[in-house]
Amino acid sequence: MIRPDRPHWSPFLGPLVPFAATLGLLAALPLVLPARAAEVQLQCQGTLLEARASAERQRPLVRIAFSLSLEAEAATADGALAQLQGRLAAVRSTLKDLGVDRLEVGSPSTWPRPVEPGRAARVQANLSLGGRLAAVQLQGLIRRVGGLPGVRLAPVSPEADPAGAEASRQALLAAAYRDAEAQVRPLAELIGRPRLIPLQIQLDGGAPVMMRAAMPAPAPPPFDPAELPNPTDRLGLMVQFCALPNRN
Repeated sequence: MIRPDRPHWSPFLGPLVPFAATLGLLAALPLVLPARAAEVQLQCQGTLLEARASAERQRPLVRIAFSLSLEAEAATADGALAQLQGRLAAVRSTLKDLGVDRLEVGSPSTWPRPVEPGRAARVQANLSLGGRLAAVQLQGLIRRVGGLPGVRLAPVSPEADPAGAEASRQALLAAAYRDAEAQVRPLAELIGRPRLIPLQIQLDGGAPVMMRAAMPAPAPPPFDPAELPNPTDRLGLMVQFCALPNRN
């Protein structure tokens, strides 16, 4: 996007800063800036150029995040809950054997199943569970946990090592910024204003891409975590540059 020469004000980052300092500032700020930052204004005495850029990078698969629902059914609510509690104990025990990390168990709910021809009235109960396992436990999750009574597995999500998240974000910021600058530089040089100063940078987000795949049928060969897609971090941003002539 090109805008003609005119003073330009932008309520975003504050005083003009070099690229390295801009990245440092972005790393320290949340995606939604404080309201008081809107009081700061920027001015461009050159030509305003705007570019939208993105970057992505894959990281090694370390663990998988899973979720499942657990169901039970009986003639009464007390019976359904008692059966659900017994099934939950079996799921907990199996997940513990697999080395589950950060197991989260939701609260149970019950509801009556309507009477149908040939079927007596029943009460159903269910709850949801989630947690994380080492990627090598994919086979155990699907066969051992997925084969337990009342268990319904949802698609798993591959995850990278959390310790590398900040380094990955910094790399994505640098790559996306270089992409934005590369987009506008030829035009800035064409109009005789090759000196680019970043005025405003807006982040789109940096969430990892989630895998969605149906649970395979429990049959050999083993479910191989190496066949899961690697976690992919993505980040997009929009940058406004103030294009100025070179200093004499």
